[in-house]
Amino acid sequence: MAGPAVSFTLNPANGVPIYRQIIQQIEYAILSGRVQPGDRLPTIRSLAVDLKINPNTIARAYGELEIRGILATQVGSGTYVSDKAPLLGEAVSAEEGLSRKIQEVLGSFVQDMKALGLDKAELPELIRGYREGEADDVQKTE
Repeated sequence: MAGPAVSFTLNPANGVPIYRQIIQQIEYAILSGRVQPGDRLPTIRSLAVDLKINPNTIARAYGELEIRGILATQVGSGTYVSDKAPLLGEAVSAEEGLSRKIQEVLGSFVQDMKALGLDKAELPELIRGYREGEADDVQKTE
């Protein structure tokens, strides 16, 4: 049986280590409900091949999540999502955790756009343009 549909998008140019990006994306998948407790994650080897990165990078990310109790590895069976949700400092519900993460990412996005010289008022149009371009890309591939 295949693992859950966790889609990893890695950006080696953004300054965040790859293993941290993997950790973050697994946490986001759990907080958003796309991955549930008991779901099996891809094997280290298969994920390394898919992402074209060193297996040690995946092992490091899985290992850190296992130390935190978010993942559990069963020898010979695989790596599974535990019933412990990623926490943001203190115990919060999954819904509150997702809301906080969204606020954190949105705040970071707004700060980055300000640093690039964009005004807050320009952001809705920028996002609409991006989403329309994304829809055009989907139509081209169909």
